Amino acid sequence: MKQKLVEKKYLATFVIVTTLFALWGFANDITNPMVAAFQTVMELSAAKASMIQFAFYGGYATMAIPAALFIRRYSYKSGILLGLGLYATGAFLFIPAAEYQNFTFFCFSLYILTFGLAFLETTANPFILSLGSKETSTRRLNLAQAFNPVGSLSGMAVASLIVLPALWSDRRNAAGEIIFGTLSESEKAGIRLHDLAVIRDPYVALGIVVLIVFLIVALKKMPAIAGTGEQGASAPASHSLRRLWHNRHYREGVLAQMFYVAAQIMVWTFIIQYADRLGINKATAQNYNIFAMSLALCGRFVATGLMRRVNPRRLLMIFGIGASLCTLGTILIDGIAGLYCLVAISAFMSLMFPTIYGIALEDVDAQDTALGAAFLVMAIVGGALMPPLQGAVIDLGTILNHPAVNVSFALPLICFLIVTRYGYISLKTKRN
Repeated sequence: MKQKLVEKKYLATFVIVTTLFALWGFANDITNPMVAAFQTVMELSAAKASMIQFAFYGGYATMAIPAALFIRRYSYKSGILLGLGLYATGAFLFIPAAEYQNFTFFCFSLYILTFGLAFLETTANPFILSLGSKETSTRRLNLAQAFNPVGSLSGMAVASLIVLPALWSDRRNAAGEIIFGTLSESEKAGIRLHDLAVIRDPYVALGIVVLIVFLIVALKKMPAIAGTGEQGASAPASHSLRRLWHNRHYREGVLAQMFYVAAQIMVWTFIIQYADRLGINKATAQNYNIFAMSLALCGRFVATGLMRRVNPRRLLMIFGIGASLCTLGTILIDGIAGLYCLVAISAFMSLMFPTIYGIALEDVDAQDTALGAAFLVMAIVGGALMPPLQGAVIDLGTILNHPAVNVSFALPLICFLIVTRYGYISLKTKRN
């Protein structure tokens, strides 16, 4: 008998949990353009403004493993509720952060917010897999993951259509130069008060939405899943950690995932700075970000279709080469064509995260999957470590008479080469 994708008894739970994919996608992609916004309104260097990403993705690194252990001890529902609570708390902390006009406070707010996202990502993926038969689990997860880019595009749209156009600090003269730096301190203070409120409001609205979802989850009875609660906590986590550590293929997968996420965040964060050097304002530059995300979404469907005929490891290697070539164009071409190369990278990034995720866990024992998945989520720390380094390169202005913002994309290039190598090594290993 043909298995249903989602059984009727799990349908309501599936719908509720699937909304979480959109919620963290929205938070991820409304935050990327905020780096450029803070850089201008708070008069920060690119390196310091990049601490937004350090705080955001540092929260994942801090909380992914505790989230996995919490779920083993309690339940998926408990993990979701704690994640939503932390998410809402971080969002509402934007209110005092804007009031005090303190950049460190904003970073702290995002850090707490992503504690919640770490819980949600560590919980939602295995929970969706468990809501039905094993035969349909991968298709079920793919369906749920389709709502992540929906949230991402929504976050980008809010940033592009509502937040960035409303920023007074991004007003420019006839030559396309930002005039904020030429104003008096009293004029700057008024603009800063206005712009930080503009940045604050979407996060506060998001916090309200998250609280509504929290109440829905709290009131909904959800199925108990084997491997969580007391049953899940019975096997010592140290045994799983030892097995994972000795699984070389898995270890290299976590490393590849870390460098991939670093590349993704650098590419999507610094599109605005790249366009800014070409005289394009932030609101218009964010449209390039939206197009890049749309390419990534389309690329995901194309890659899924190709996987019917092409080994995923081979595709990972091919897409890694494509991303590397586009990044070379971004570095070497000085002008709008370089920006087009930068946007095109997203088409090749499309399959990387889920493909690395799946390949790395392929040979991991079922009893170790929860912690194994948590380390792959924790690998998102790559998005915290690399952007500040790229920001520091951008701050140099020029390097060997070449724009530093172009040269800075040598860092994503290195990351894509590491991902390409993982695809090649995993393909070679599988053949043997």
